[in-house]
Amino acid sequence: MAKKGASKKATKKPAAKAKPAKAKPAAKAKPAKPVISGPVIRTLRSVIYNVDDLPKASLFYRALTGRVPYFDQPFYVGFEIDGQELGLDPDLSLRQPGPGGAVGYWRVDDIASSLAHALAVGGATVEAVRDVGDGIQVAVVADPSGNHVGLIQTA
Repeated sequence: MAKKGASKKATKKPAAKAKPAKAKPAAKAKPAKPVISGPVIRTLRSVIYNVDDLPKASLFYRALTGRVPYFDQPFYVGFEIDGQELGLDPDLSLRQPGPGGAVGYWRVDDIASSLAHALAVGGATVEAVRDVGDGIQVAVVADPSGNHVGLIQTA
């Protein structure tokens, strides 16, 4: 029962005012990755220095890097440095030590296709594909300015 004097009308609460939605800042669009066809280079894998005194160079790089080589043979010395290779090559039949005597090798999936692609886009063969052991193949191309670019396919 309703009390005397109480209004029979139901009182409505005023509707809460809706807060205006804050405009969200426009999301920055990520630049689209360019689609490039053909076999492309992926990551820097190795830098190989031609040296005329392998034992002396090996001692120098042991001291410089604070590491011992993971591969130490009379024909090549290799240091692993945070997933990359620093190599010492005493074979001077293709390149001489000194300025321009180092080649950075870019990892590729298929060295023959990658070499053909490099030639098709303006490179020139410096060293054809060759096996350097353990299923590892390398090649070197010159860019249009004559810089040497190494390609390496690991097993």
